Amino acid sequence: MDRDRHTIAIRVALAVGLLLALPSTLRVVSSAIAQPSALSSKQADALNAYEHALSEFKSILAERRHQIDSHQVLPNLPGQALYLARIDMMSTYKDLTDALPSRIGRPNKFGIPPQYFDADNEPLVDEYRRLFDIMEAPPANAQSSATPFKDVIDLGVAIARAKGLDTASAEAAGRISLGLFFAETSGIQNAGNARSNAYKGSFQTAPSEDRIGRRKWETIKASIAAFDPQLIARDEKEERRAGGLDRRFNHWTAVRDGLMNAHAELFLQIPEIAKTLPNPIDQMKFFELIQIIPTPARTALNSGRLLDYRVSDPRIMRYLRNNGIFALGHAERARTSASFREILDAMWLFTGKFERAISKFQEIRSP
Repeated sequence: MDRDRHTIAIRVALAVGLLLALPSTLRVVSSAIAQPSALSSKQADALNAYEHALSEFKSILAERRHQIDSHQVLPNLPGQALYLARIDMMSTYKDLTDALPSRIGRPNKFGIPPQYFDADNEPLVDEYRRLFDIMEAPPANAQSSATPFKDVIDLGVAIARAKGLDTASAEAAGRISLGLFFAETSGIQNAGNARSNAYKGSFQTAPSEDRIGRRKWETIKASIAAFDPQLIARDEKEERRAGGLDRRFNHWTAVRDGLMNAHAELFLQIPEIAKTLPNPIDQMKFFELIQIIPTPARTALNSGRLLDYRVSDPRIMRYLRNNGIFALGHAERARTSASFREILDAMWLFTGKFERAISKFQEIRSP
C-alpha cells in the first residue's frame, strides 16, 4: 500500500513537472481547454448588472433593518427604494437568464417564474416582506375588525345587490372585492403605505377618494337596508365607533368607501366582464386595473373589444411599470404599447394574492 502511494506521488510530480516545463503559451492553452467557454460580452454585461443589482438590494435591506432596529427616523417613502431595488434585482436576473438560459434555476416558494428569480434569494424577499410589515403597520388608533375578510365580501355583495345584480353576479362581486383587498394590502387591514403618503388603509385610498365613496354610500344605504338591515346596523355601529377618525383607518368604512368610490358602478357590468373574462383571476386583475389605470380600463371595457384594446400613452405604461407590470427585463421595459390581454397576462405578480383571495372566499362562503 505504501509503495502504491509512493508510485502515485511520483507520477503526479512528473506530470506537474512536465506541465511547468511547457512554454507559457501552451500552458495557457491547456488551462483554457479545461475551463468552460468564456461568456460573450452580452452575457458578461448581464451577469455584472445582475450582481450589482443583487448587491444593491442586499445593501438597502441591511440599511432599512439597521434604521428600524436602532429606532432611527426613516426617510420619506422608505419603501420606495426597497421596492425599486427588488424590481431591479428581478429585472436584471431576467436579462441574465435571457442571455444565459443555463442560469434558470429551481422553482421558488413564491411561485415566481424561475427565469425572473433565483430561488437562492428567497431569504432576501422574506426580509423584504418583514420590513414592509413594520413600515406599513397600521397606526395606533386604527380600528380593526374581528372578521376582516367576511366584511369585504359582505359589503361587496350588498353593494352589488343594491345595484340590481342577481345572486350569482353579486357573489362574484364579493369575490372580486376580496381579491382587491389582497391585491392592495396582502389582506392586512388598516395598512399604511411605505411607498406613498397619499394612499392608506384597507383599500389604499386617498382622502378625496374616501370622501367620494362615503357620499356615494349614503345614496344606497336605504336600498340595502330593505334587504339587509343587519348590515346597515353594523354600518351605523362602525360610524359611531369611528367618530372623528380618518375613515380609512376603520376597516369597515375603508372597504365600504373604497368599493363605492371606484368599483360600485362597474359591478353593474360584471355579467359582461365574466363573459369576456371567465377566469375569476382575470376578473380580479381587471378590477385591479381600475385601481391602477382607471380611465383606460373603463374605456377598454366600453369599447366592446376589451382584450384587443391597446394602450400606448407613455404615462399609462409608466403607471403599469410602477406596479410591476412590464417592469422586468429589457424586453418588457422596451414596450411602448400593450393590449389588455397582454396586460392581464403580465400581471402574474398579482396571481398568488388572487389565489389566496379565492381560497379565503370559498372558505367563508362554503355551506
